[in-house]
Order: sequence, then structure tokens, then C-alpha cells
Amino acid sequence: MVDVSVKNITLRTAKASSSITLGDEAFQTLKEGTCTKGDVLATAKVAAITAAKSTPAIIPMCHLTLIEAVDVEFKPSEHDKSVTTIVTVKSSGKTGVEMEALVGASTASLTIYDMLKYTSRDMIITETKLLEKTGGKSGSYKRPD
Repeated sequence: MVDVSVKNITLRTAKASSSITLGDEAFQTLKEGTCTKGDVLATAKVAAITAAKSTPAIIPMCHLTLIEAVDVEFKPSEHDKSVTTIVTVKSSGKTGVEMEALVGASTASLTIYDMLKYTSRDMIITETKLLEKTGGKSGSYKRPD
């Protein structure tokens, strides 16, 4: 594990996204709120927050950080029957929170899949990526697309 004991505490932020293509029946179920397991997006939001906070337990060599905020946003697309989840994580610490944002976004997509799999097994999780980050020695990053 990398030694971060000599690093300065700074505000760190990271924003990541993950998309899932649902297909017609699964998207309709989501849109109508008729999932037999409950509210899909509310459950995915709780899953994303929990996953972001639990990242060091899942990813080896990932430092435990004090997570001060997790924001979860969903962008459903009627056009391609998909949902993109955007997770933003904030922390005042010695190491970045990119992995926390990525794990949160990925877990939201996995949760959506789990809750809707009874409608279709053809769903595809795609495009999990870091969108931007701020803070730390390496500075800021913003994905060009």
C-alpha cells in the first residue's frame, strides 16, 4: 500500500459514470415503477452510496478515506432504453476518491440489472468511466468527451 502519511489534507472530488442498456421491457418496467422488487432507482441510489463508502473493503490497496459527500444522479434515456448513473464523491483527505466514485457508479448499474433481470437477461452494462477529479498532487482532470 502506498504511504500517504506525509501528504497534505486537501479537498478531493471525483465524478464517475456507468451506463446500462435495458431493452424495451426492462425500461418500461423502470419507467412505470412496476418492478416486483421495489423502487429500482431508490435502491440503486442506496447501493451506490453504500458501495462508495465500502470501496476499501472491495478494492485491494485502496486507502480508507473519510467520505464527506456522495451525490447520485440518474439519467434515463428513452431513445436507447438506458440509464446512466453519475456519482460524485467528496472528501478532505490525503488520497483521491476516484475509486469510490467508480465503484459507486458501477454498483448502481449492477443493482439496476439485479432488480430488472426478471424482465430480461439481455441488459448490458457499458461505459463505466471517470468523468473528472480535483485535488491532490496530480491536480485536476476532466474527460475531454
